[in-house]
Amino acid sequence: MPLPPLFIDCPPFLDELRRAELGHLVPDLEVHVGDPDPATRSKLLEGRTIVMNDHSQFDRALMASCPALKAIVFLGTGAASFVDLAAAAELGITVRNYKGYGDRSVAEHTIAMLFAAVRRIAEMDRAVRAGGFEPIDSFEIRGRTLGLIGTGGIGGEVARMAAGLGMQVLAWNRSGVDPALPAEAVELDDLLARADIVSLHLALNEETRGFLDAARIGRLKPGAILVNTARGAILDEVALIEALRAGRLRHAALDVFVEEPLPAGHALLGLDNVTLTPHAGFMTREASVNLVRMALELVEEERAKL
Repeated sequence: MPLPPLFIDCPPFLDELRRAELGHLVPDLEVHVGDPDPATRSKLLEGRTIVMNDHSQFDRALMASCPALKAIVFLGTGAASFVDLAAAAELGITVRNYKGYGDRSVAEHTIAMLFAAVRRIAEMDRAVRAGGFEPIDSFEIRGRTLGLIGTGGIGGEVARMAAGLGMQVLAWNRSGVDPALPAEAVELDDLLARADIVSLHLALNEETRGFLDAARIGRLKPGAILVNTARGAILDEVALIEALRAGRLRHAALDVFVEEPLPAGHALLGLDNVTLTPHAGFMTREASVNLVRMALELVEEERAKL
């Protein structure tokens, strides 16, 4: 009989939530809380057929060392950042992930980052804590133009919120913009040139890696604000930093980065015209419940195939 499914790197808060609200789903699930060291990881994976993975790297060598492994259920989107999908396919390992669990939460975080950037909240907070008390000039967002690059579940939510706040919303999407959204569908270059604030909402894949490159950053309206709650690798961080230092961009509000966590001494940490959060857009109780529930449902789907 196969071993029970394993959650190999469960964050403590997700384990508490799972036990409190979702324990009836996959009741025999074995959970390792925290990140296992290599020896513990190898022992845990031995003989496993189904593994839940929150953030651990599964490269070719690791998967090849697990001959019983049939399925990896990755929590949420972005499996390609943590699992070698090509190697998994060659080894006959199914990789499951899902989207939509936190669309509203990430959209709300996007709007929060937008306000923080426009009103320079973090900058004033730092100044007050250091003994200053000078207000900083800003502007109202009503009547301003928001450009959305990507209008999937999260981008669509942001469009509706922004329209409700009185913003003019421009949108570009690789597969076209839903005409039901309160947004004007435009070409990408038009969006970059017209938007006062640009917000990224693309999934990360080989087609979108480095999508907002130096050339496209250079086409942004002078003084524009950039918000990224999607994936760090979608944009060219070096080009962004250069644009911020030169003052061509007013501000960047970033929840995601090419390297996470940001290493000590990273250039973004030394800029005043950035607002940074630690990949926290999805971090609400509502989204977390959805995240775990959907993963457990996929575990049961995969177990039914064995």
